[in-house]
Amino acid sequence: MKIAVSIGDLNGISLEIALKSHQEIKKFCSPIYTINSIMLNKAAALLNIAVPDDFTIEECGNVFEINPSNVCAHSGQFSYDSFIKAIELTKDKKTEAIVTLPINKEAWKRAGISYRGHTEALKDIFKQDAIMMIGCDKLFVSLFTHHIPLREVAKNVTKDKLTKFLLSFYRQIKEEKIAVLGLNPHAGDNGAISDEEKKIKEAISEANKELENEIFIGPLVPDTAFTPKNRQHLRYFVCMYHDQGLIPVKTLYFDESINVSLNLPIVRTSVDHGTAYDIAYKNKNPSNKSYINAVKEAIKLAQKRKVYTI
Repeated sequence: MKIAVSIGDLNGISLEIALKSHQEIKKFCSPIYTINSIMLNKAAALLNIAVPDDFTIEECGNVFEINPSNVCAHSGQFSYDSFIKAIELTKDKKTEAIVTLPINKEAWKRAGISYRGHTEALKDIFKQDAIMMIGCDKLFVSLFTHHIPLREVAKNVTKDKLTKFLLSFYRQIKEEKIAVLGLNPHAGDNGAISDEEKKIKEAISEANKELENEIFIGPLVPDTAFTPKNRQHLRYFVCMYHDQGLIPVKTLYFDESINVSLNLPIVRTSVDHGTAYDIAYKNKNPSNKSYINAVKEAIKLAQKRKVYTI
């Protein structure tokens, strides 16, 4: 199976991970890396790593001077171009899924890219509401809102929006039980703190009615939702905002977790870590667990789609 690997921010750890993981990755897929030969050789020389003979690339992006561990518009633009090339390969059926290595959102902003991240770009490119799911086999969280200021979350929690989200999420994963978190401390304390939980409860009820099954449970109190007792029988959680879901996942499974974009016409997975500028080009051997898991999950999802299509 051919997998497009978007190379991410070249000022960070992305290419080091890709080069050092290549021998392992090619055991279960044929990766195609979206990077031009000049930048590949520049980065490999800085890392003092030989480029494998079978390191297949798809030329893209401009040439610039790599500035390790620094935010710059050039690396932001390059990581975006690499991402778009990976999308094109998959849309054109030349690859069967995309795995994205980390970008830097400030670098994208400096490059004049309007998107806050991969998920927002995918949503706009495919004109579909991409669902962000993060975690590993032990725990997955999906995010109802993504990269928006906390002050904007509450006004986005409406019954209709959340009902649509819950139904779309269920149809992607088909899990028997899915927990839904409240927004406020103590899940609103029955309206004593705030009333967003009333809308969440209505959305849960509406979604379960549509599915003719009690799939969604909640709203759960956020500070106790991820206790070991709950995680014994619940593996998927819908969270109202970014940090509500990512704090428990990264605390428990930092090295293992991945990012999955659901509800799209293509398969896309990603590492769930950043550019790690603090260790970039310093031969610190960054962990590749998240990258390996992202590739394996991309293959699994692509195979599922192939079976379903046939």
